[in-house]
Amino acid sequence: MNVSDVFLWGFIATLLLTSVMAGSQALGLSRMALPFLLGTMLTPNRDHAAVAGFAMHLAAGWVFALVYAAVFEDLGLATWWLGMAGGLLHGLVALLVIMPFLPGIHPRMASELAGSTPTRLLQPPGFLGLNYGRRTPVIGLVAHLLYGGVLGAFYSPVGG
Repeated sequence: MNVSDVFLWGFIATLLLTSVMAGSQALGLSRMALPFLLGTMLTPNRDHAAVAGFAMHLAAGWVFALVYAAVFEDLGLATWWLGMAGGLLHGLVALLVIMPFLPGIHPRMASELAGSTPTRLLQPPGFLGLNYGRRTPVIGLVAHLLYGGVLGAFYSPVGG
């Protein structure tokens, strides 16, 4: 496995994904802030949450880059379209599997069923993250397609 490519392109792809998501929030296209959501799992301090969440998201981006690299190595091929196919799958899993489970594991997020409490004030994402805006699923998929596309386009398999 080309570890230097995993770290370099995993970092760049994660920055791109995070930038697309943050840009969509800044433009009012979505209310979802991934670093904030992740960081508030660790701390109630909003300023610290953004920093901690960014670090968590970057680490997760590297872990996922390792998975993509393992697939590329297994196939002996890394292309932008293969990376984007992985990004589509990755994005769908994030929207269809991870988002629905988030209220169950997040200590500061309300649930769709129970609502908010004094310690659980964050709005749950809802189906496909739609509680954060109707464009959120599309933006999430586009961001993950870009993530996978960057990894596929620039990762160099060791055997390739």
